[in-house]
Amino acid sequence: MHEHWEHKRKRSEGMSNPQIDNWYELGLKNGALGGKLVGAGGGGFLLFYAQDRRQLRKVMSEAGLEEVRFRFDFEGTKVLLS
Repeated sequence: MHEHWEHKRKRSEGMSNPQIDNWYELGLKNGALGGKLVGAGGGGFLLFYAQDRRQLRKVMSEAGLEEVRFRFDFEGTKVLLS
């Protein structure tokens, strides 16, 4: 993920901004192995892949970021309403 971050930054100057860069560097220094911006239109999420999730959660919370937890669904497509 980190390698992808670096390549994307070189390709697109508008990919990030100084505040996001600071959060990303803070994440790398506190358990994250890499990260990715997800979303579009000037909003979205900073997604991290972390080795030490507890430390990363603590530091990001102290930096004022809100954690949004999620899980992957491996069961495939489902019809919820018919």
